[in-house]
Parts: sequence; C-alpha cells; structure tokens
Amino acid sequence: MINETTQKTNHFSDSLVEKLKHKTDYTQHLPLFTPVSTPPRTVTKTKTSRRIFLRWGTFAAAGAVLSGCSSTLPLTPFSTQPETPEKIQLVYQDWQTEWFPPMVQQLLAEFHETHPHIHVFYTPDPENLEEKMLADLQAGSAPDIFEGCCDFFPIWAQQGYALDLRPYVEADLDQATIADWNPAQYRSFFTRDGRQYGLPKYHGALALYFNKDIFDQYGVEYPADTWTHADYLAAMRRLTHDRDGDGQTDLWGSMADITWDRLQLYANGWGGHFVDPHDPTRCLMAEPEALAGLEWLRARMWDDRVMASFLDVQNLSTRQAFIAEKLAMVEDGSWALKDILAGANFRVGVAPFPAGPVGRVTLATTDGFGIYAGTKHPEAAWELVKFLISKDYGRAMARASFLQPARASLIDEWVNFVRQEFPEKARDVDLAAFADGHLRGYSVTAEIFANQAEAKQITDTAWHQIFTLGQAPVSIMEEACRQIQAAQAAQR
Repeated sequence: MINETTQKTNHFSDSLVEKLKHKTDYTQHLPLFTPVSTPPRTVTKTKTSRRIFLRWGTFAAAGAVLSGCSSTLPLTPFSTQPETPEKIQLVYQDWQTEWFPPMVQQLLAEFHETHPHIHVFYTPDPENLEEKMLADLQAGSAPDIFEGCCDFFPIWAQQGYALDLRPYVEADLDQATIADWNPAQYRSFFTRDGRQYGLPKYHGALALYFNKDIFDQYGVEYPADTWTHADYLAAMRRLTHDRDGDGQTDLWGSMADITWDRLQLYANGWGGHFVDPHDPTRCLMAEPEALAGLEWLRARMWDDRVMASFLDVQNLSTRQAFIAEKLAMVEDGSWALKDILAGANFRVGVAPFPAGPVGRVTLATTDGFGIYAGTKHPEAAWELVKFLISKDYGRAMARASFLQPARASLIDEWVNFVRQEFPEKARDVDLAAFADGHLRGYSVTAEIFANQAEAKQITDTAWHQIFTLGQAPVSIMEEACRQIQAAQAAQR
C-alpha cells in the first residue's frame, strides 16, 4: 500500500517538470532539453562462436519455459487509450555516469518523434540514490519512471512505491521478448505476493578478471572454468607478494566487494542461503553452510591476507585497485569491462567465477526499470518503459559503455562492440565467461527478506565489523540473524 503522504501528493510530475525546464546545464554534458540529432544506426553482424551459439540456444529454451509460467499471474484491467489529447509530461530518472546523459538525450529525441503526445524530461540519479530516492518516494515527489537495483529496488516495491507492471506486461509483451531475458533476473522483479515491480535494464554478470602479465611473472596457470575455490586460494597464495621489499604486502591475490549480493554468493556456493527460499521472513545467515562461506572469505582477508580489504588499497574500488596492479585477480562484473580495458596497461583475462564446495554460482544483477505508483500518467509511463527495454536502448548502452545486454539476442552485437573498440586488448578475452552463469543456469540474484530495509541495516553493521575492519568473527551473524528475524515478525 502507498502511504498517506504519497496519496496526497501526486502532483510531482508537473511541479518538477517546471523546475527542470529552467535548468539547462544540469548534467554538465548537454543542455538538458536540447534535442540531439541521432546519427544513422548501422548494425554489423558478427559470427558467434559455436560455444556461445549453443549456449544461447539452451537459454532461449529455458526462457520459454519461464515465460509460459508468467501468464498464470492474476491481472488488473487497465485502459490502453490515450489519457488526454494534450501533451503529457513525464520525468525519467536514471544514471548520472558521464557517458549516460548524452546517450539518453539522443534516444529520447527518437522517442519523442514516435510519441508526439508525450514529452520526457530526463534527470540524473542523486549521489545518495538509496536514501534520497526513498525520501522522495515517501514524500510523494518521485519521478514517474526510474531505475533501481540490488537490494534497494525491492525495498521501494515492498513499501508500495512501485506500480504493478503485470497487466501491462501481459497486454503488450510477447513471449519471445520475455524468453530473451535471463529467467533468474526476470523472476527477481516480483514481490512475494506476485506483484511485478520492474523489468530488466541490462544483464550485469560477475566473473573473475585476472592480470595475465602477473600470472606469467610468477608462473601461475591462468584461471579456467574448472576452477574451484581451492584452486582460487592456491593461486592467491602464490600471487600475493611484497614487491618493493619494504616488509609490507603490495600485491594481493584478489579482492571482493563487501555488499549484500557479493557476500550471498559465498553462502550459496557453500550450500547456504541468506533468506529461506520458501519463507522470506526466515533468516538463514547463521546456518552452518552460510557461515562456512562467509568464514572462507573472512579468513582469506584477515588470516591469510591474500585478499585485499578496502583498507589495504586505501579505499580504492575493486576495479581501480585491479587497474593499479595492486591485485592479480578481482571479482567484478561485466559492468566494469570498459573501465578495465581502457585503464589497464597489461593483458587482461576473464574466467567464470570459481565453484564453491557445493556448487558454482555467480551473480546476475537486478538493474531494472520501474514506474512510480503515484504517477498521474501510468499508460504514458508504460510507453516509455517499453522503449527503455527495447533492443535499440539495450544496443545503445552496449555500444556506449559495454553494458552486457539483458536480451540474449543482442550478445553478438555486444561482443562486436567490445572487440571493435579494443581490438588488441579484447582479442583474447573470453567474453563468454560473463554469460556462463546466464547460459548454463547457475546465475543467482539477491535474496530479499520481506522486510529488507531493516535487514540491510543490521547486516551492514555486522559486515563492517567482520570484513571491512576485521574486528569480529562471522559468528556475530547469529545475533544479527536474531535481530533480522525479529524485524520480520510484522511481515508474517
């Protein structure tokens, strides 16, 4: 349900539009509302390796099974007729990354040509998106269309701020479109009571980057798709060094981000979960399997010291530390590919994520588009969302920043964009490694509690002590789990 404040303040679109009209240099890249001519689009078809082709065929079959199930969801009727002959004004909020505003301005010019009754004003995400957006939603001053991700997008949906997209999807999207998405990613955009709050933006996948030059220097074999975490550890031990002889480690074997979904992979690989798959109010973080996975990571960082902490690399991001050659390997995603290829002065390799003792898992991100439940123009907002999930939009993001497309059918073009821009650096990079979990069915998405907001606050505090500072054992997750369980009681 939407709270009382939201119900009373559905005038946002009009008021913010008026403010934005006078802000002509908001992004510092292009005048915010100046139409940009769009150059002719040419798509070069490339030959896909047999390995990729066969895997995509397997995925398409799996997607078809999922799409067949989606039609059983109950629907709410809605009108597909234009709301008014007057021009509708919408606010669309999305990334502020340097390359994004120019791209979106060009594409919105195309949208306006085909939808003359709708005008869209783009505004960049605020710096503190998670907190600022939630505050805007609570105040009823949110954009009509927005992007969300990870463990914070579901929080917005749980609190009733995202429009249920099921009737729109059922009316307008064919089964082939749904089958083109990763089933795990698509399923992640549903609440536990069956409401669909989002659709895929792109498919970010986690893999293992490695520095071939460092591996060659120390005589270590490159990572392979057969690697387990035992192989991973053995390589990290051989690759961690004090290179300048000052008694301090300055090259670490690897590094991981300390975030909800990245840590969850360790629980999953050891056979555990954060959240009971059958009961989103039940915490499993303190079960032996989950603790074993978390302990493996903690021990590598603070006992063996073969994985860097953020303190070790002076709070550099994982990709920055890898580019700076402080790491021989790094756990990072396809979203980092362009930055790494552009910044690395060494030969880059990519391999599938190593398998845990119970199984191989990797992350599929849950970046998606949603519509504010309080929008005055839901049908017009849906028209924009259909444009945002189109092949042209996915193709544009893949071309501009190598974002791995959410649609399987765009994989050839994505690979071609990467290889065209970096013919030497990308020549021997196994780009199929990013699609490995997607195609072989071992991708997972963030496990979400019924009351995710409080669960996230509790775990962030615990993980800061365990992983960032190295001042607590993983056993403190037992108390954290009790607190999370108590926070879920009202959701049963």
